[in-house]
Amino acid sequence: MTGSKALENCVNIEDLRKLAKSKMPAPIFHFVDGGAEDEVTMRRNVTAFDDYEIETEYAVDVGQIDTSTTVLGQKIDWPVMTAPTGTVGLVRAGGELDAVRAVAKSGTIYSQSCVSNVTIEDVAAASDGPKMFQAYTFRDRAITRDFMARIKDAGFEALCLTYDVPVPGMRERDLHYGLKVPPEFSLNALLQFAIRPGWVWRYLMGPKFVMGNIQKHLKESDADLSTIIKFVANQFDPTATWKDAEELIADWDGPVAIKGIMTAADTQRARDVGATAVIVSNHGGRQLDGAPAAVDRLETVVDAAAGEMEVILDGGIRRGQHVVKALALGADACMIGRPYIYGMGAGGEAGVARALTILREQIERSMALSGFASIADITRDRLTHRR
Repeated sequence: MTGSKALENCVNIEDLRKLAKSKMPAPIFHFVDGGAEDEVTMRRNVTAFDDYEIETEYAVDVGQIDTSTTVLGQKIDWPVMTAPTGTVGLVRAGGELDAVRAVAKSGTIYSQSCVSNVTIEDVAAASDGPKMFQAYTFRDRAITRDFMARIKDAGFEALCLTYDVPVPGMRERDLHYGLKVPPEFSLNALLQFAIRPGWVWRYLMGPKFVMGNIQKHLKESDADLSTIIKFVANQFDPTATWKDAEELIADWDGPVAIKGIMTAADTQRARDVGATAVIVSNHGGRQLDGAPAAVDRLETVVDAAAGEMEVILDGGIRRGQHVVKALALGADACMIGRPYIYGMGAGGEAGVARALTILREQIERSMALSGFASIADITRDRLTHRR
C-alpha cells in the first residue's frame, strides 16, 4: 500500500497512531506515546472526556458551519492549535518544518518549543502563518531573554511561558525501551532500528539532529549533542517563581500565555503577573502522574479567569467532539500534541495535514449533529457531566 493510500485509510487519530507505530523505531514511538510512571494521568486526559455529554438540539440551520475564532490576537479558521513539542526531529528527520507548513495551510497557530530541532528563524522562514514560541524560565535567564528577542525579530505573534517542569518527570517507558538522545545504533538497539529502514534512512540522510535554539549558548568545544541535552536538562529551574514570570512578561509586548495552569489560585496569579491567556495542562501526563485530567480542571480555571484572560485546553484531544466539549466548558481553543505528531510519524507533512483534516471534519460534524452553527453557539448549558 502506498504512503498516500495508507494515510487516506486513516479515519481517526488512533489509525494514524497505529500507522506511525509501524514506521517508527520502538524507542522513538514510545518516547512520543508514553507518559509518566504508571501513565494514569495520561490516560485520564483522554478518557475523562467520556464523562461529559452534549445535549443536542435539532431543527437548527446547520447548513453552514463556522469554526472560525480569535485567540492570542489571531483570527484562525478553527479552534485547534498545535502544542509546543520538543525534539520532534526524532519522529521524522525534517518533520518539524513539515508540521509548520501543514499547520499554516490549515489556518491555525503553530507553537514552537524552545527545545525544538530547528531554529526560530527556520520556523519563521517556513511559513507566514501565525506562530507562538514556548520558553521555560531557564536558570540562565539570559537564554530565555535571547529567545524573546529573537522571536520579536522573527515576527512571532505570541509567547508561551511554561512552569510545569521544575524537574523532569519520570517517563519509565523511555527507560524500558532504551531511548537515547541522539539515537545510538548500538548492538542492543540495532534490531529495533533495523526493522524501520525508512526512518533510519531519513535520519542518516536528512537534516542533522540538533537542538536548534540552544547551540549558540555553548562553547564550540561543548556543542556535541549529548552535551547539549545535559545542558538543557540542567537549565530547568526549580526555583523559578511568579516574580520571574512577571519580569519576563514585562519585556514582551504581545499576547502571552502561561502553560501548566490547573487551579483557580494559579489562574489568578497568572492574571496578576500580566498573562493574557492561560493553558490548562498537565504536560500531556508526562510530569506528575496522579494529577487530574486537564479537562476536569477546565471549568474551574475558566471561572477563575472570569473573562479577563483567554483559556486554552491542552491534553487528551483525540476527537472533534472533545474540542466541542472543551469549548462548551468555556475554553477559547484547544491544543494538540500527540495527534499531529502521530501524523508526522505516519507520513511527514501529508500525515500532519491528515491529522488536522480528521479533527477539523470531526469538529464540524459534531457541531452539526449537536445543533451548533458557529463557535459562539457552543455554551456551557448544553453540556452535562454524568456525575
